Amino acid sequence: MNIALYRLIAGFKRFREKYSLSNERLATSGQTPKTLLIGCSDSRVDPAIMTGASPGELFVVRNVANLIPPCEPSAVGFHGTSSALEFAVVNLKVENIIILGHRQCGGIRALMNGITTDPNSFIGQWMKIAAEVPAKVISENPHLDKEHHYRIAEMEALKISYKNLQTFPFIKAAVENRHMNVIAVYYDLEQGLLWELDSLTQQFKQIEI
Repeated sequence: MNIALYRLIAGFKRFREKYSLSNERLATSGQTPKTLLIGCSDSRVDPAIMTGASPGELFVVRNVANLIPPCEPSAVGFHGTSSALEFAVVNLKVENIIILGHRQCGGIRALMNGITTDPNSFIGQWMKIAAEVPAKVISENPHLDKEHHYRIAEMEALKISYKNLQTFPFIKAAVENRHMNVIAVYYDLEQGLLWELDSLTQQFKQIEI
């Protein structure tokens, strides 16, 4: 067993000691999270650590580039992210949905650099969700450098995921019938800042903490 695995096991021991009582409660009463968070698989952006959430507080979905596909027929293909959305909203009846994007996203960089076009690549197929982003970012910001393009593209992909959420009937029903909150947040890990998407203006505003 290598050092990295030993560190994880030692971490689990600390976790078990810290949460032994709450684990017993969660095991007997089940989960009742109030918030669904869709985040990126990036190892630097851990939702529970970032928010200080305890076990049972967040229902988390993580994938490449924190993308949400549009609603499609369930009989076609496999829908890991969509099924998690459905479970959280319909079964767990979460009160909030947060889409969490971030700076230095590898999936978005690959998309902007045109290396996700391999038809046999799982990542390439997945990133088609945001296929419109590169042309939009470059055409609207021709004089900016690559790093600025990446940052804008990360935010544009968040807008697409936010829009795609609205295509799920059970999402629309939860928003209308029980006032579920849906927000998109961008984490600038270089500056340690959070930005929230204004759904009306489609602009990001810094969250004052």
